[in-house]
Formats: sequence, C-alpha cells, structure tokens
Amino acid sequence: MAELIGALNDPEALITLAVLLLAVGLFISGALAPELTGLLSLGLLIATGVLTPPEALAGFGSPALITLMGLFPVSAALFKSGALDRLRALIASDRIRSPRRLIALMAFVIAPVSGIVPNTPVVASLLPVMENWCHRRGISPSRVLLPLSFSTVLGGTLTLLGSSVNLLVSDISQQLGYGSLELFSFTLISVPIWLAGAAYLVLAPRMLLPDRGRDGDEFGLSPRSSGYCTEVTIPLNSELVGVSLHNSRLQRRFDVDVLELQRGDERLLPPLADRKLRAGDHLLLRVTREDLLRLQQDHTIQLTTQGRNAGFNLDQGEASGQRTVEVLLPAGSTLAGASLRELRFRQRHNATVLALRRGQETVQERLGQAVLREGDVLLLQAPLDSIRGLQASNDLLVLDRLEDDLPTVRRKPLVVSIAVLMLLLPTLTPVPLVGSVLLATVAVVASGCLRPGELQRAIRLDVILLLGSLSSFSAALKTTGLADGLAGGLERLLEGWSTYGSLMLIFVGTTLLTQVMSNAASVALLAPVAVQLAPTLALPPTALLITVLFGASQSFLTPVGYQTNLMVFGPGRYRFLDVTRYGLGLTLIMTVLVPALILWRYGAS
Repeated sequence: MAELIGALNDPEALITLAVLLLAVGLFISGALAPELTGLLSLGLLIATGVLTPPEALAGFGSPALITLMGLFPVSAALFKSGALDRLRALIASDRIRSPRRLIALMAFVIAPVSGIVPNTPVVASLLPVMENWCHRRGISPSRVLLPLSFSTVLGGTLTLLGSSVNLLVSDISQQLGYGSLELFSFTLISVPIWLAGAAYLVLAPRMLLPDRGRDGDEFGLSPRSSGYCTEVTIPLNSELVGVSLHNSRLQRRFDVDVLELQRGDERLLPPLADRKLRAGDHLLLRVTREDLLRLQQDHTIQLTTQGRNAGFNLDQGEASGQRTVEVLLPAGSTLAGASLRELRFRQRHNATVLALRRGQETVQERLGQAVLREGDVLLLQAPLDSIRGLQASNDLLVLDRLEDDLPTVRRKPLVVSIAVLMLLLPTLTPVPLVGSVLLATVAVVASGCLRPGELQRAIRLDVILLLGSLSSFSAALKTTGLADGLAGGLERLLEGWSTYGSLMLIFVGTTLLTQVMSNAASVALLAPVAVQLAPTLALPPTALLITVLFGASQSFLTPVGYQTNLMVFGPGRYRFLDVTRYGLGLTLIMTVLVPALILWRYGAS
C-alpha cells in the first residue's frame, strides 16, 4: 500500500488512475463502444502529457497488431474457399445422430480450427448447419449451441493466432521488455486445457443444458413458431378482411401465433380466434423466417416497416437486387438501448427490418418501438451494397452468407496451402510471424482467392482500434509507477500464499473482470501489474502474462463474457443463468488446472 500511496504523489500517476477508472466505468456500462473508450483514454493520456505521442501510439505499429490485420484477410479467404465445407457436410451426415456425438465433434474437431482462425466466423459459418441438424432430428438447439461456443473458446488459445487477445498479450510482453510470444509459446499448456475442457463438454450431464423446445411447448408454442416477432398490416384488398382469425388462411396455411391485435387506439390480446379482421388492423405475430417470407409473397398481409416503403414486397426486392439476411447485435453494439424508430434504422443503414428475434422472450412492443438489446437478431431486407456496409460495421454482425461469399472451391487447395505455409514459415525458419502473415495476405489476394475490396472489408477496424489504443494503458501504468504500486499492494495481499494459490487468485480475478468488460481491456489493465509479481513468486514474467491471458480467454460464465456466447444465446433461446450453470463446472476445472500447468511448464525456481 505504501508503494501505491507513493506512486499517487506523482500528478501523472493520479491522471493515469483517473483515466483508468473512467475507462473501466465506460467498459462496464457500455455507454461508449469499446474502441471509442480506448481512443478516448489514448487521447486523454496524450493531452495531459502522461505519454508522448510516440509512446501512446506505439501499439498501432506493433508487430502483433500488424499480424492481426494480416490474419483477418487470410481467414476470410479460407472461409470463402469453402475450407470448412467438409466439416459442415460431416455435421449434416447420418454419422452424427445424437447431441453427444455432435458435441464430441465440436470439442475435438472444431475447437482446433479456432486455434488458427478467429472463432467468430467459425461460429457464424456453422450456426445455420447446427440449426438445420436440430430441426431435422427434432432436437432443441439449446442442447448443442452453447457447446459450439465453448469449443471455439477452448480452441482459441491453442496458438498465438487463435485470438486477438493472444496477440495483445504478445504486444504487451514486448512493450514491457520481455520479448514477444512465439506462435506456439503456450501450446504445451493449452493442449491439456483443451483436452480437459473437451472431455467436460462431452461428459457433462445433459441436465446442465436446457431443452428450450419443450419449454416452448409448455406455453403452447411449437419450437418452430417461437422465432421472429414481426408486425403486419391487413391491406384493404386482402382476402383476410371480414374473416375470423380461426377461419383465416393466415393460421390454416402458416405456422404463426398472433400475439396481439391493434385496431386504432384499441389493443386486443389473446384469445383472438373469433375476432374478425378489418382492413388496417395491425397484428403482432410470432413466426419462423421461412413462413414470414412466404407470408410476404402471399400478398395477404403487408409488413409494417419504417419509412415510406411499408408495403415493400419480397418479389420486388429480389428483382431490384435486394437480399434478405439475419444480423446479430453483438456485445458493445451502440444500437443497443434504442428503438428502431429512434435510430432511424432504415435511413441510417438503407435496410428494412422485417422482424426481430430475442432468444426465448416474446417481444410485446410494436416493431418500431421495441428497444434493441445485445444478442437480438434482426431479419433485414436491403441492397447488396448496404449489406456489404453492414459486414464492415461493428454494431451488427451479418450471419448469412451472401452469393458473392459462396465458396470458390477450385481455389481451396491453394488457399489451404498458403495458410499451412504461413504457419510453417515462422516455425521452421528465422522468418518472424508478422512477415509470414503479411506474405500470406499478399498471396491470397494475388492468387485471386480474395479480391482487393474483400481484403479491406475483412479487416475489423473496431478490433484494430481497440487493441492499438489499449496498449497505451500498459505504457502509462509502467512509466508512472502505478504498475509497481498496484503490484506492491497485491504482493501484500498474497503474503503467505503459495505460488499455486497466488496464480489461482490472479486467474480467478481476471476471469471475473472479463465477465463485465472486454477481455482485451482486462488483459491491458492486469498484465502490467501481474508481471511485477514474478520475482516474488519466483516465476518468469511470461508465466504471469500467460495466467492473465488464460483468465481473460476462458470465459464461460455469462453470455456477454465472449462474443461467441452471445452469438448462440438467441438461436439457442437460452436464459442468462443457463450459461452460468453450464460454464461453472468448466470454469472450476480451468481454475484448478491452469495454475498447475503453468507451474509445471515454468516451474518455481
């Protein structure tokens, strides 16, 4: 504590602490997008003179960040080539007949893929295949989708390229003077962790994963009808006018549930079967994507959308180059907390919202008035160029594959060869990893596996801005002495603890912090402090960095702890505590195993 008080006598340390607390508050509250919070902190540290511009901006020129920029297009080329098509075909085959067998495939086959390519596109690519598998076999998606997310999280620490957080730790290690991490620096630790985690996913009791299909039936809803919520209007010339809902072809031909009928200022709730429909009635429906598009083609209803083109029809849309896609509101989306009307969504994105899906919940508000939340899935209709723009946005994640994104199968051997050479070059030769990745990036574009425009869209600017700005925290904590002061306080807290117990506390602390803020932010804040404990614990600094890395990466307790958890949250119709219940056992295993493996790998001298 004396060290911390001494450090705070320095005005620059006080400023750094204030900026740090402001950033933590913004990360937790989500008032600003994470990358904007990082840039704000960076600007304040420069403006107040805590860091010089070269010191503050060093992260944007770091080899780790350039490596990540190059990795995005290589991964995009792999997906475009159809490199995962064989895996998708295996999931859809008759050999995978039970949820346990599918989970085993995810845990032991899909997870290693995430050690090479980012796990977000892996989940986005396999999610529709998983949902189709569940539909064909009559199994609730909640039985298998959470294991898909957890499998990719486990695989993300197998190599340095598996996650942007891994590369951030490598960058911080180099900034602090300990050298950057190699491609397989922590693989000896991560392989046993992956195998233990995979065994848990396969052997965990089935009761830990809910059956949301049966839960839906308890409310009189079929699993297929508990999908999108949308609002429709009965047009003047519709054959539904004057017909009761019970006798209408709306319910005889389509699998829909009418949740509400709005007639002028009157709001009518179920039961509505005997109500005769009138022209101008607004119906709030729960419907599957397929039936919604069939309804739209049927001309008996009009979708109520924002803007003048309320009666926009699918046939007209396809003829004019429109596409229908699903998009997800990811963690940190600036759209969360506002309604479609407040956002002026149609004007802002040149896209019409057809319907909204929110996990297991029923959206009771009118479509334009529903307040968006993280994890919501929107069904959009938009021109191809607008969807391309959405692909580059960090506020929405496009879940559908577009026609131009379909596999270029003839180039699959070429792009796979490029990726393999990218991994072998730094392993077998003195060529640094960043050089290997940049050569691979040029190769996938020069060979036609990826077009130049696709190269630019593949690079996630929000991730680059976040990681580049967060590295300034490490520099500020070190130069102002705050890292030493905080480490001194932590050292006193751990006085009398064993090395194993100390590593366990650091792991648990990082894991819990990651549940409420970005895992990259957790690493940037804790890594410079943790390495100061290395002499006390008689461990190399790398051991402490890797402890923080695994604590931030192994996120299994909440849906917002990791992006892929949120991606499966809605389609699986999970509740918040479903993730905690299923992930708690895995977190406890990691808490015991990770410190033990780090001690085994590095040993206490």
